[in-house]
Amino acid sequence: MREPVVYMMASGRNGTLYVGVTSNIRERAWQHRTGLVPGFTKRYGCRFLVWYELHDRMNEAITREKRIKAGSRIKKLALIESMNAGWRDLYEDFAP
Repeated sequence: MREPVVYMMASGRNGTLYVGVTSNIRERAWQHRTGLVPGFTKRYGCRFLVWYELHDRMNEAITREKRIKAGSRIKKLALIESMNAGWRDLYEDFAP
């Protein structure tokens, strides 16, 4: 799947959040899940894909990512709750 996506990974329900952007959500989420990507998500255990938003163009996705990152934690939680109230790991939606 090659499509610009803004996404959030979490360490658990109401846990540590990470906001990112990618053109391949399945591969990127797998990298976070397995700890393949060194840095924030590995350090804080952000392994669960809890929210995503598809975009037509990468520049739009990047702009949206920056807005979300600049927003409050409460706004990030509201985005997650609006799409995924049960905090289900959405990676399964993309897994082969």
